[in-house]
Amino acid sequence: MAPWACRSNLDYQRSQMRLQLDKERVYERAAAAMPVEKILIVCDRGAMDNKAYMDALDFARLLEDMDTTEVQLRDRYDGVFHLVTAAKGAEAFYTTEGHAARTESVAQAAALDDKLIAAWTGHPHLRVIDNATDFDDKLKRLIAEIRALLGEPEPMEIERKFLIEYPDLKWLEQLPNCRKVDIIQTYLLAKPGEEVRVRQRGENGSYIYYKTCKRRVSDVARVEVEERLSQSEYLKLLMDADPEKRPIRKTRWCLTYENQYFEIDVYPFWTDQAIMEIELREEHEPIHFPKQLKVIREVTSDERYQNASLAKTGGEIK
Repeated sequence: MAPWACRSNLDYQRSQMRLQLDKERVYERAAAAMPVEKILIVCDRGAMDNKAYMDALDFARLLEDMDTTEVQLRDRYDGVFHLVTAAKGAEAFYTTEGHAARTESVAQAAALDDKLIAAWTGHPHLRVIDNATDFDDKLKRLIAEIRALLGEPEPMEIERKFLIEYPDLKWLEQLPNCRKVDIIQTYLLAKPGEEVRVRQRGENGSYIYYKTCKRRVSDVARVEVEERLSQSEYLKLLMDADPEKRPIRKTRWCLTYENQYFEIDVYPFWTDQAIMEIELREEHEPIHFPKQLKVIREVTSDERYQNASLAKTGGEIK
């Protein structure tokens, strides 16, 4: 089965996606029947990869045929780890020899890689593994990122936060590697030293729900445990909302830039500034800021700019 063997590319992509999702469901059912505590399902490909091989109209038709939305399709995975093609940064190792399904030139492969990254941009846990090292170390970096997501040996989040000038939203909208996500974040009653929140995340009426528990261990590192919720579980937990903190509504712009994943939060109570965050694997990892975004200062350790504080103050900073 191949695109050129089908009546149209849409017919091929529809069949390919059905096969992908059916295989995932089979493995999920098998995993549910296994009497072990920890199970990891790794997909070599994900359903959103199809978007990179289609035009926007056909992809919209595909979503309608599959009775799903882009949010549901993209965020069904707990983590997305994109290994950049050798055609970007390791061209000497890129070859089509011995790969019957690989026909792209170096330039075509690089362009397709950009489309794949763009397709997954907007996912809450996207990591891009570039070719800055040899392949063995590339795989070690991949495994380290997977371990970090799984919380092995400890569920640690390393995050840096920056106050930036209000971004040019029209510029963000036209970027292929940027996606807008609407978020409502509600803080729950919690034990001293802990932060518990639930989050509705998505767009155009299609949402995914999460519960997150955090405990700070340093200025930039926190122990974080996150779990996916059903809509009914989410609504039930809202009954435990902290009455001293109002729900936070924000528009998040997810931007992939130079293989790093930035999250730009625009709040309705600010018109001159916004918050930009980036999750890192190491505390001192260098950050490559897009030149179009003007950083005012780092606020990682400034409690006033934490969402929990903004939920109390309504965005007023003293």
